Amino acid sequence: MNSTMDSTQVESDHGITSRSGSTSMEVASSSSVYKSSRKNLGLYFMESDEGRRTPFAGGYITGGGGGGGGTTPVDIQRKPISEQRLSKTGGWLAAFFIFGNEMTERMAYFGLSINMVAFMFYVMHRPFSSSANAVNNFLGISQASSVFGGFLADAYLGRYWTIAIFSTIYLAGLTGITLSATMNILVPKQDDCSQFALLLGNCESARPWQMFYLYTVLYITGFGAAGIRPCVSSFGADQFDERSQNYKSHLDRYFNLFYLCVTLGAIVAFTAIVYIQIKHGWGFAFGTLAIAMGISNMLFFLGTPLYRHRLPGGSPLTRVAQVLVAAFHKRNVSFDTTELIGLYELPGNRSAIKGSTKIPHSNDFRCLDKAALQLKDDGGDCQVPSPWKLCTVTQVEEVKILIKLLPIPACTIMLSLILTEFLTLSVQQAYTLNTYMGHLKLPVTCMPVFPGLSIFLLLSLYYTVFVPLSKRITGNPHGASQLQRVGIGLGLSILSVAWAAVFERFRRNYAIEHGFEASFLSPMPDLSAYWLLIQYCLIGLAEVFCIVGLLEFLYQEAPDAMRSIGSAYAALAGGLGCFAATALNSIINSATGDQEKRKISWLSQNINNGRFDYLYWLLTAMSLINFFIFLYCARRYQYRRKHTGAAGGIEIATGEAV
Repeated sequence: MNSTMDSTQVESDHGITSRSGSTSMEVASSSSVYKSSRKNLGLYFMESDEGRRTPFAGGYITGGGGGGGGTTPVDIQRKPISEQRLSKTGGWLAAFFIFGNEMTERMAYFGLSINMVAFMFYVMHRPFSSSANAVNNFLGISQASSVFGGFLADAYLGRYWTIAIFSTIYLAGLTGITLSATMNILVPKQDDCSQFALLLGNCESARPWQMFYLYTVLYITGFGAAGIRPCVSSFGADQFDERSQNYKSHLDRYFNLFYLCVTLGAIVAFTAIVYIQIKHGWGFAFGTLAIAMGISNMLFFLGTPLYRHRLPGGSPLTRVAQVLVAAFHKRNVSFDTTELIGLYELPGNRSAIKGSTKIPHSNDFRCLDKAALQLKDDGGDCQVPSPWKLCTVTQVEEVKILIKLLPIPACTIMLSLILTEFLTLSVQQAYTLNTYMGHLKLPVTCMPVFPGLSIFLLLSLYYTVFVPLSKRITGNPHGASQLQRVGIGLGLSILSVAWAAVFERFRRNYAIEHGFEASFLSPMPDLSAYWLLIQYCLIGLAEVFCIVGLLEFLYQEAPDAMRSIGSAYAALAGGLGCFAATALNSIINSATGDQEKRKISWLSQNINNGRFDYLYWLLTAMSLINFFIFLYCARRYQYRRKHTGAAGGIEIATGEAV
């Protein structure tokens, strides 16, 4: 692109040249092109010298010169980091300070998810079903609210301050839960509450205000995860230089190591925290989680001088709304109108969106292109067009990208639903089974550690075993593409839930045939709980393939100024899976059970009378349908590519079939 004081010349890939004066631009094309049945609007992708107008008070220079483009990192005071200082910030050292925060958050997340059901049942004297639903809601809130945290990070606070604020909220919630487990006034009386009385429901119930307090601090903890979950993975990835030739390799290893830390947190929760609870009680167990969170917060703040930051790009919801309003305002404008000047964009390397590179025009969702149609009455030098009537191409493309990304994380909701059901229902299965490993008796609440161990094993062998083998099959230098890994994960989840159905049918029949039908909290000595390891290990492998691939996919494909929102898509899918599990359980209870007719629900508290196997077969069928939907969506999706084009630092998007 060559520019002068008075005009800007833009030459498209099709050889069509356009010139813009200080107040207008003329499209150099024939009317026959306008009347083609499928016009390529990229021909009219004009960079207007009227770029002095921008909805965000000035254009922003995006990084250039390097092989990868990208935006310029800033320090905590939002000042650009010089090349001399760049080598002293970011990288793996900064990422390790960030890892600890997510590791302890997940340790608390899984520690609460596995222990809170038992705490509500044995201490608060709540039924298993309502306890499981309350925990499912906690899991859902902690993930679904991530959209709010991602919005704050991308719009106003930046990822660092969002993590800092919400980590403090998380710590406050954990402290409140610890108090609930240590202060007698916050729990019902435990006198004369034997296991038999508990089963009969004869123990003193928790008072409404006691449950209100517990639910409040529990959901405060879940809300605290809103700013951690979407930001930690993205903030860690921000520490690597997009202009580096090894950037893709570093990013690939980073997300695997990130999830390895998540897994370590889960393993500690399912082993050490459970051990502390058994030996020292609920207060010490929950208090340990609070102390660990406090230490991780301190370490996170200690790493502050090392961090690289990205400027928040202003409210992404406002930008999305502006595109929708502008497109609706011009809904009746034809692409053939003689009033058309071109598709509006700022000149040169300048971007109207802080913290974002430019995004070239694409032909998807063409109805949204009307938001960027610059007409003669949109104003010149003396009249500033409203961003609610005219948006830049980059702003429109941001909305398109967000829409195109949606189907992929939506297909992972089913995996989250299965994980949620396993976390709560498989514990009930384990209570009826022999958990001895030789002379060592493993606590029932430790059983979910095995998916974590399978994840840890896979991630440890990922680069030495899986990548070389998959390279030979796929030809991909990284072993498998991001969407291929998501697909592998969804496939493994089907095998996991199908095996769960087969084993549960066998376990139930065994209990009935051997006289254990009424003893649903007593282990059957001759039936080992380690048959559950097959479904646990399969779901663990499914999780690591699917979630790691999804996180990397969303970070790389999301618009630069919406990466926290992109990462929040994964957490939102997880939250919706938790809520879906609660809704599914409620539907099944109402549809299959009837107390008046003494009809037993599939999800009866006495698992030997219920039909968990039917639920697992239902999940298998739903997972198969979901898998084929994913294959269709993945096949149609085209990856974005980023490199420096002729325009200098402009992001060029090319497609690649999946």
